[in-house]
Amino acid sequence: MTASEQAPHHHDGRAGERSRDLFAAARAVIPGGVNSPVRAFASVGGEPPFIKSARGPYIYTEDGAELVDYVGSWGPALLGHGREEVVEAVIRAARSGLSFGACTAAETVFAERLCEIVPALRGGMVRLVSSGTEATMSALRLARGYTGRSKIIKAEGGYHGHADMLLVAAGSGAATLGIPGSAGVPAAAVVDTLTVPYNDLEAVKRSFAANPGEIAAIIIEPIAGNMGCVPPVAGYLEGLRELCTAEGAVLIFDEVMTGFRVALGGAQERFGVTPDMTCLGKIIGGGMPVGAYGGRREIMEKIAPLGPVYQAGTLSGNPLGVAAGLATLEILVQENPYPALEKTTRALVQALAERAAKHGVELSSNQVGAMFCGFFRGGEVRDYSDAKGSDTDSFGLFHREMLARGVYLAPSQFEAGFVSVTHDGAAIEQTLAAADGAFAAVAASKGA
Repeated sequence: MTASEQAPHHHDGRAGERSRDLFAAARAVIPGGVNSPVRAFASVGGEPPFIKSARGPYIYTEDGAELVDYVGSWGPALLGHGREEVVEAVIRAARSGLSFGACTAAETVFAERLCEIVPALRGGMVRLVSSGTEATMSALRLARGYTGRSKIIKAEGGYHGHADMLLVAAGSGAATLGIPGSAGVPAAAVVDTLTVPYNDLEAVKRSFAANPGEIAAIIIEPIAGNMGCVPPVAGYLEGLRELCTAEGAVLIFDEVMTGFRVALGGAQERFGVTPDMTCLGKIIGGGMPVGAYGGRREIMEKIAPLGPVYQAGTLSGNPLGVAAGLATLEILVQENPYPALEKTTRALVQALAERAAKHGVELSSNQVGAMFCGFFRGGEVRDYSDAKGSDTDSFGLFHREMLARGVYLAPSQFEAGFVSVTHDGAAIEQTLAAADGAFAAVAASKGA
């Protein structure tokens, strides 16, 4: 146990004096004091608590608070923080060398495991990279190179990393900050990016009809995770599969968030729809910076050195990330935590909805596997437009009240929450007690 965990703890997770001092120091040398925009807490108010350590379902702040964590490093902590076998695997790998920029045996073993587990990779090939952004931009370049076409389709509110061509109606951090695209992205970079509403198959058909023979690929989160958590409606993914097959376009599932989280083989296994290519990240590195993209052999053989599509990276397949990933995958295969995770998450979401209703607070809840989101609005949330109809002021107040009561949620209405195998009865109980008070505060703010 770390010194942080041995000290006495409190549950008020709001930034205390130590975190405020650290944030002030960070702002002097890091833009906005953060290395990823949503961490700034701009949309929820207050200043971010700085994290010192984590264990199981808890994170510990520099101010001495113990918080139940539903961010989980934005998804990878499916096994909870600090799982011993994963940590030990990284330490063993580190002793042999941190990075070589050369071939290692473990990379092949890791690739073989991924190709066994993920439907889109079976019989195909996979290339390791260092992040989800690298995976998606590389997959799209490859799809363009493979088809000889230049246009791509993405969903409004779908976030696939910060490559220029993808920063159009990008959801999540961009939505939180109210930025429709991004400065610094030339119009020419996005002229071939077509956007359609999520869950709207007819809009995709219209795009194909308006651009005959020009669309290289559709990239989609099979469960949208950057406009909250929005599952596909019945027939949507199947319809995309049929369209891409008919039109000769590449269907890419961005499973950076859903891969290994909603099922061992990801959303594609869960929904029984196999894309041509898949992008992976987060969980496959067990918390280390790892990503991957792969798919059908004839597509992947277009990548250098086999083909004309170039992509490279010194840290791709780095030994620490591969070690963490292999250890994580082995545990997931052996323990099959998915039925229990589903049960815990469903019960949590139901109990949160009951507490919202008790206090007269409108809450629309979505949940798939160990991903969930509560939108502060009535009615169903099926796309980005629905998600944007949420009461973000109420979410901000709820977030602050939950933090004060020891529960750490993503600092944005437009992000999914994540449950780990370590979220036990005590952690859930604390969460629900906090939610009771937080919903009461939201109701009081509206005079309900």
